[in-house]
Order: sequence, then C-alpha cells, then structure tokens
Amino acid sequence: VQLQASGGGLVQAGGSLRLSCVGSGRSFNMDSMAWFRQTPGKEREFVAAISWSGGSIFYANSVKGRFTISRDKSKNSVYLQMNSLKPEDTAVYYCAADDVPRLTEVARGVVDYWGQGTQVTVSS
Repeated sequence: VQLQASGGGLVQAGGSLRLSCVGSGRSFNMDSMAWFRQTPGKEREFVAAISWSGGSIFYANSVKGRFTISRDKSKNSVYLQMNSLKPEDTAVYYCAADDVPRLTEVARGVVDYWGQGTQVTVSS
C-alpha cells in the first residue's frame, strides 16, 4: 500500500504547478486526503485537506486563495493545483491519507498513510 506523489519542480515566482498523488494497494476513496510540506529544519506543515466525498475542504491560511485541492476517485488520486507561487512555498510536498472524517484532525498530521515527497522550488 502506498501513495506516490509527483509533479514537483522548479518554477518562477508567480508561476503554477500541479501535484498529483496516486494511491495503490488499496482504495483511498473513503479516506480523507491531504497535502503537507516541509522545509529543512522545520516541522512538517499542513497545506490542504479534502474529505472522502470531496464535499469538505480545508486550507492553511498561507495558501488559501492560491492553492486548490481536488480528488478523482476513479483514479484513486488527489491533486494540488498551486497558483501564484511564492519563494516561501519552496518545500518538499507530501500527500497523506487517513480514515478520520474531520479535516481538522487530519491537519494535525497524525495520519495512517504518507506518500514520498516531491520537491517544489520557487525562484524569486
């Protein structure tokens, strides 16, 4: 069972990237899914979460209005569209999944499944 994240890269400030995370080994369609990020020397930081139905979404204040989380159950996947990127968005981004329904709990980072990270670098 794993989550495979992809889509990171190098982009200039103001640009966009779309991260993808595909689950394998089990269905994640009944799980809440989320994105976190981490920079060296700092704790992992919550970015966005989406409920199993897609009906509830929760963002960190730092990305609200710029990032959009979505999911495609037919592909067992979750996505993060990142627009208006800033140098402070530079980090390794991780996807995550958990069967807890409350997104505020998911945001605490105590989740069952983590994907490997994908590096996002935003140049100024």
